[in-house]
Amino acid sequence: MDAVFKLGSATAAEIVANIPEPPTRDAVRRLIRILEEKGYLYHKVDGPRHVYYPTVEPEVARVSAMDHVLKTHFKGSVSQAIAALIETSADSIPDGELEQIINLIKEAKKEGR
Repeated sequence: MDAVFKLGSATAAEIVANIPEPPTRDAVRRLIRILEEKGYLYHKVDGPRHVYYPTVEPEVARVSAMDHVLKTHFKGSVSQAIAALIETSADSIPDGELEQIINLIKEAKKEGR
């Protein structure tokens, strides 16, 4: 999705070219098909090529992906997800980001989330 968001529209080959360490072309095509089935992408035929377009805004896709990760890997637990993120990047979280995380948690608490 990031490659399509970045380019605005893209063929499968362009998507592969914009993914760092991409999987095989077949794997990318399967993923594109899944994203189409779920309604995140649609395509138009341009000669022999299929050109893919996003159907959602990047923020909507991010929220959906995070929701899926939370449910699938952390049984819906935000605290477990945050703990895993902190654990895996403890040496690389800049002080400014840690402060921002603390402020986000305080704001969410104020709002009753």
